[in-house]
Amino acid sequence: MNDTPRRGPIARFFVGLWDAMNFTRRLVFNLLFFALLLLILAAIGAGDRTQPLLNDTTLVIAPEGALVEQYTSDPASRAFARAMGSDAGEVQLRDLLQALDAAADDDRIDRVLLRLDGLGGGGMASRRELAAAVARLRESGKQVVAASEMMGQGQYLIAAQADEVYLDPMGGLLLEGLDRYRQYYREGLEDKLGVDVHLFKVGEYKSAAEPYVLDAASPESKEADLYWMNDLWSRYLGDVAVARDVPAAQLVANIQQLPEQIEAVGGDLAQLALRQKLVDGLKTREQVDELMIERGAADEDAEGGFRQVSLEGYLAHINGEPSPADRRPQVAVVVAEGAITGGEQPRGTIGGESTAALLREARDDEQVKSVVLRVDSPGGEVFASEQIRREVVALKAAGKPVVVSMGDLAASGGYWISMNADRIYADPSTITGSIGIFGLIPTIPRTLEKIGVHTDGVSTTPLAGAFDITRPLDPAVGDIIQSVIEKGYRDFTGRVAQARDRSVSQVDAVARGRVWSGAQALERGLVDELGGLQASIADAARRAELGEEGDYAVRYVEKVATPFERFFTGFAESRIGGAWLRESDFARGLLARFAPQMADDLRFLESALQPVPGKPVKALAYCFCGL
Repeated sequence: MNDTPRRGPIARFFVGLWDAMNFTRRLVFNLLFFALLLLILAAIGAGDRTQPLLNDTTLVIAPEGALVEQYTSDPASRAFARAMGSDAGEVQLRDLLQALDAAADDDRIDRVLLRLDGLGGGGMASRRELAAAVARLRESGKQVVAASEMMGQGQYLIAAQADEVYLDPMGGLLLEGLDRYRQYYREGLEDKLGVDVHLFKVGEYKSAAEPYVLDAASPESKEADLYWMNDLWSRYLGDVAVARDVPAAQLVANIQQLPEQIEAVGGDLAQLALRQKLVDGLKTREQVDELMIERGAADEDAEGGFRQVSLEGYLAHINGEPSPADRRPQVAVVVAEGAITGGEQPRGTIGGESTAALLREARDDEQVKSVVLRVDSPGGEVFASEQIRREVVALKAAGKPVVVSMGDLAASGGYWISMNADRIYADPSTITGSIGIFGLIPTIPRTLEKIGVHTDGVSTTPLAGAFDITRPLDPAVGDIIQSVIEKGYRDFTGRVAQARDRSVSQVDAVARGRVWSGAQALERGLVDELGGLQASIADAARRAELGEEGDYAVRYVEKVATPFERFFTGFAESRIGGAWLRESDFARGLLARFAPQMADDLRFLESALQPVPGKPVKALAYCFCGL
C-alpha cells in the first residue's frame, strides 16, 4: 500500500488559501447571479405596471415620430428605447385611434390635450382619419385642447378639430398648399457618367421611372399629378373651413395674399395665425399647463402640475392582456405597408412570401371569420404582388370575406393586391390607381470606356450575355423586354376587369399608369366606398354575420414576437426593469450589444435590379406618387 505523501505546513497553507479564494469567488458570483435573477423576476412579476387612473384626468397625446400603420422595429428594441428615455421614432395610427375613441366613453378622462409638434409622416388619408376621431371625441362632450409651438399644415389638419387651438407666441403656422417635386438624373447619368437607362413601360401616365430618363417631368405626369393633388387640397381646405368656421374662399385668399399679410403683422407668424382665425389664442407651454390645472385636477408630482396620463400609459390601461378564454369570432386585420418585394421581408415592408403567409394564417385559423387587408403601399414587384393577390382569392374561396381598407397610398402593386377583395374602401384623399407596368435596365459600357475598360467575348447564341449591363443593349433584346412588359400590363388590366366586373377597355380608359384620389377612383369604379379602417372592419363583420360591435373581436395578424422579445419587453416596460436599464452602465452596454436591432429597409430600386432566373427583366408595378 502506497501512502500519499503529506504536504508540508507551508504548502497546506497556500492550498487552503487557494481553496478559500475559490469558494469566496464562487459564493460572490452565485450571490450576484441570484440577486440579478430575483431582480428580473421581481420586475416581471411586479403586477400592474401602470399607475392608477383617477377621475378628472387629462389624456395628453404627444406622439413623437412618424405616423405608421405598423411598426418597423421589433418589440424588444422599442421597449429598450423607451426604457432608456428615448423614442422609438414611430407611432401607430391604430393606437392613436384606439385612445381617442376609448377616451370618448371613459368617465375618468375629463379632457384631452393634443401636442402634435413631434408627429411626422403619414399622408392625407391617415391624418383625416385622425381628425375624424378627434371630431368624434369632441362631439361626445369631452373637451379637446390642441397646443403647439411650431405646427405644419399636416399636423394642423388634426389640431383644427379641437375645441381650442393655442400656438406659442414665438411659434408659427402657415397653410401653403401641396407640392410634389423630384430630382431628375438623365443628364447626370447619361451625359456625365455615361450610364444609359433603358425604360420599358405601358401607359403614358406611368411616370415612376421618368427621373432616370428625363430632365424634367413629362406633360402627362404634370397633368395627372395636378389633377389628384387639387382634389386633395380642396378637401383639406374644406375640412379646415368647417372645423374653424372660416370660409374656404377666405383660406385661399389668405394663401394668395401671404406676403402682404406677413408684412402687415411685422413678420410675426403667430399673430398672423391668430388674425387668420387658425388658432384661438397665443399661449406658452407653461400657460397651457396652467389652463389644464384650472380646468382639471392639480398634481404637483406630475409634469406640468396637472393630473394626466400619457398616450402610452392610457393604452396600457385600456388594452390589458388578451384572454385565451375569449372564443368570440374574429375579424383579422393584416397590414400591408411599404414597398412590395419578393420573399420574406421585415416589419413595415411587404414581402411576397411573408405577407402571403399572414393571410394564409388568417385563412387557417378557425376563429377568424373575415379579414380586413389594410393597404398602404406604392407597389413594387409584380410577382410578389401576385403572390399576395392569390391569397386574397384563396381566403374568399374558403368562405372568409375580404375587405380592403386603403390608407394613404394604395397604387400600382398596392392596387394589384387589393382588386379581388369583396369590397374596397378608400378615404377620399387616398392616392390610388397607377395601373401600369414598367421595367428598367441600365447599361454602362460608355461609363467603363471613361476609365479605359472594355467588354468583349463570345456566346453560343445571340441571347446569351445580352443582359450583361457592361454591354450595349441590343434593339432586338429591347423588343423582347417590351413584349414582357406589355404582357404584364395585359395581365394587370385583365385581372382588374375580372375582379371589378368591367371590360378590359373600360379598365384601360382609367389605367395607363394614371393616379387618382380616392374620391376620383370611386367615380371611376376602382373602389367601392369611401371610409376608413373602422368602416372596413364593420363591413367585414357584417359580411361574416358576426353581429354587433362587441360580439366579435378584432385581431391584428402579425409576425409573432420571439420568446426573448416577449421576455425582454416585459422586463424593460416594468418600473424596476426600466429604472435598472436607465441607471446601469453595465445593462446599457450589455443590452445595446445583444438586443435585437431595427432591420434596415431595402432600397426598392436595388431590389428591382436583382436578376430573376428565367425572366429577362423584372416587371414592376410601382408608383412614386406619395406626398
